[in-house]
Amino acid sequence: MFNCSKCGICCRSLPDLPPFDELHDGDGVCRFLDGNLCSIYDTRPLLCRVDESYHLFKHLMSYEEYLEVNYKSCSILQEK
Repeated sequence: MFNCSKCGICCRSLPDLPPFDELHDGDGVCRFLDGNLCSIYDTRPLLCRVDESYHLFKHLMSYEEYLEVNYKSCSILQEK
């Protein structure tokens, strides 16, 4: 299970790509972010659900590799 630190950095760094368009107004900050927490956590989109999104990548990597990629991405965002 992905252990999120709840820093909110990923929600302040959304890419300007079609899957994320409905989540922000072009500024990269999720409109559902409240402080560092998600205001729609229980109904957030699949792309925001790290563990549940694994099925989209399971043909490319193991679950452990998938988690490692996500933790590395998180670390890169936190270093910026």
